[in-house]
Amino acid sequence: MKLSFILVLLFLSPMSHAQDLLNERIWKISSRKRSIFLDKGIFHSMANPMQQDLKGIRNSYVPARGYERIVFDFSGNKPPKVYGKISGEEKKVFIDFFNTNLATSMGKLKNIKLLSSVDFFSIDKNTVSVELTFKAKASYDIFYLENPGRLVIDAKK
Repeated sequence: MKLSFILVLLFLSPMSHAQDLLNERIWKISSRKRSIFLDKGIFHSMANPMQQDLKGIRNSYVPARGYERIVFDFSGNKPPKVYGKISGEEKKVFIDFFNTNLATSMGKLKNIKLLSSVDFFSIDKNTVSVELTFKAKASYDIFYLENPGRLVIDAKK
């Protein structure tokens, strides 16, 4: 009896920590601002096979707009394939950029309002992961722009 209980726990415990995609909102980001702010879910963009560099990150906050804008700049005309997750409980946004290399210098962020930290990780030679941590719970409008390629995140409380 004890052995079967332990075996059940061993096999079911990894499942409890996996992403529950059935309860997550999944959406494809668009090439224009929609002003629809979400506080959780998974987002992605179409594939872009072109290898490129993440050249930099910049931000701005204008009180009249009511949100902080974070922009990722890329070397290509279109942004790379993006896969990300908004975690409201953790106050974080996780983003993976595929077919992307990390440039040597990212620049400094200034006039920060909601953003607490940005961490970059090179997963392999073709994937860059970014973890954005925020000071408080926020909601996000995420979209991309072309010519040059950019990923834009507008965050508001």
